[in-house]
Amino acid sequence: MSKANGFTADQQSYLQGFALGSDVARKVHSLPVLSGSAAGSAGSVIEVGPNGASVGAAPAGPPAPGLLPMHAEAQNMFLSNGKKLSKEEQAKRDKNPLEMWGQIRTSAAAGEFPKGTDVFLYKFQGLFFVAPNQRSFMCRLRVPGGELKSWQFRGLADLAETSGGGYLDVTTRANLQIREIPAEQGPSTLQALNELGIVPRGSGGDNVRNVTAAATSGIDPQELIETLPIAKEMHHHILHHRELYGLPRKFNISFDGGGRIATLEDTNDIGFQAVTVSEETATDSVPSGIYYRLTLGGITGHKDFARHTGVLLTPEECVPVADAILRVFIKNGDRTDRNRARLKYVLDDWGFPKFVAAVEEELGRPFRKADDAVYQLPKSPDRWAHVGIHPQRQKGKNWIGVVLPVGRMTCEQVRGLADVADRYGSGKIRLTVWQNLILPDVAEENLDAAQAAIEATGLHWKASSVRSGLVACTGNAGCKFAAADTKGQAMALAAYLDERIELDVPINIHFTGCPNSCAQHYIGDIGFRGTKVERGEEMVEGYELVVGGGYADRQAVARSLFGEVAFEDVPSLVHNLLEHYLRERDGMESFAAFAARRTDDDLKTASGYTPPVAAA
Repeated sequence: MSKANGFTADQQSYLQGFALGSDVARKVHSLPVLSGSAAGSAGSVIEVGPNGASVGAAPAGPPAPGLLPMHAEAQNMFLSNGKKLSKEEQAKRDKNPLEMWGQIRTSAAAGEFPKGTDVFLYKFQGLFFVAPNQRSFMCRLRVPGGELKSWQFRGLADLAETSGGGYLDVTTRANLQIREIPAEQGPSTLQALNELGIVPRGSGGDNVRNVTAAATSGIDPQELIETLPIAKEMHHHILHHRELYGLPRKFNISFDGGGRIATLEDTNDIGFQAVTVSEETATDSVPSGIYYRLTLGGITGHKDFARHTGVLLTPEECVPVADAILRVFIKNGDRTDRNRARLKYVLDDWGFPKFVAAVEEELGRPFRKADDAVYQLPKSPDRWAHVGIHPQRQKGKNWIGVVLPVGRMTCEQVRGLADVADRYGSGKIRLTVWQNLILPDVAEENLDAAQAAIEATGLHWKASSVRSGLVACTGNAGCKFAAADTKGQAMALAAYLDERIELDVPINIHFTGCPNSCAQHYIGDIGFRGTKVERGEEMVEGYELVVGGGYADRQAVARSLFGEVAFEDVPSLVHNLLEHYLRERDGMESFAAFAARRTDDDLKTASGYTPPVAAA
């Protein structure tokens, strides 16, 4: 093995990751507390309250040692009006979750997990105590834009094997989770991640979650603009501004460049969608070029897609505008009711014009606005471009989309995929919002060998199976909110269907365990939301079943077909529905389009399922 300066290539990669992670960690820990207009001051006045009225931010209640001034002012606005903070807001008021490292290390040395509201505060560091389902930590990472290097991938496999359960889960934010981490290994896991150049700070709690971008940024022949660089810029902007932590609730940001793989930016609090202004439609205020269309308020668990604002932004304007939106949300989001603490509810209360005006004031300048006729939307995404072999914009190169059933990989599979990326690609891995990954830059002459190497890991790259369209949250195997074993039951359904039916078009089946809809069941062709179902004298695991969801240019919130179905009845029900679809569809019509034009009674009859009669 060749060496440089006495180190092997793998050792050099490791040292590079160590240096990068340590440097980022130093920068994050040494951030200054902003003052003046950037962070607010204790005596300033918040001019616009949650209902539009001018409200003074006079101090109310005891001091807030855990908060920066602008966050304390936002809470004081509610306290001054005689309202009570939610327990999470009070926890943030009492203790700064970003300054708990000493406590975390002390508890770990004693083998202790957090208690009370500290369970919530630990999430700001990326550690989730997931009892009672698992008496362990889950660590959620931050992988901006979903891109990893092969040496990072191997490092994560080593970490999951020594400190976790021996597997990695891909999330619907093109991110990763390590599960089954013992109490004493919480801080060492965070330290190891920083040494790999992966900073989990703010991956949970009331923060901006992993910033998503196109999985094929820079290699997609259809894309209008690369989104990976701006997603990383947004990521580092968040990391280096402490006042952007401790929001009223979690927050999602996504950039879509118009490529073949949808990023689902329309399901985010802020969505940036690339559009084109041609010479023919350009105006004096909107010259020709590529812009991002600003959309706001997506939260599909609450049956709402992001809506466009009429604002067009140059790439250079996106991060400052996102910053201004976050600051308006920090000042005015609900601090008393967690169910109404998302951006959607500020938009519902205020209306879009008022909110956009408040962002303009925060930004210090008016937006560039344009009618729909001024710009052209990108081509439709390819629903199956995240699986299989697809030619890149670089001549002779391809990306391979690897199927990860319900997003889970063993450590050996992770190492195997890293080897494929090194041997046949460019040493890069791209995670997708569809709970799978792609391996870019595979030369034509290496495709057969790369496919065989992927199959040797026990994984596949073909789009023909039901497994390739499965999306599932963690479920009650590791989440206290879930009412069903979503991952296990999704795999059981796939095994049942793959033995009985052959698909010639993609079918997306989404399993989510609770109303939080982490698996976004409302946008699936078929979606399931976990619930408990009465069967005789017992309550068994089951689901609400919805059909006909969509996204991008086929936006649709799936409609409920059955409110409660025990899982034991699900496989035959779905099989009958799919058989009915394949017999009765119009040509190669999608399942969502088919479901949209069929009545509920028709689909219920075709399913062959009769809900049991409730006992008197």
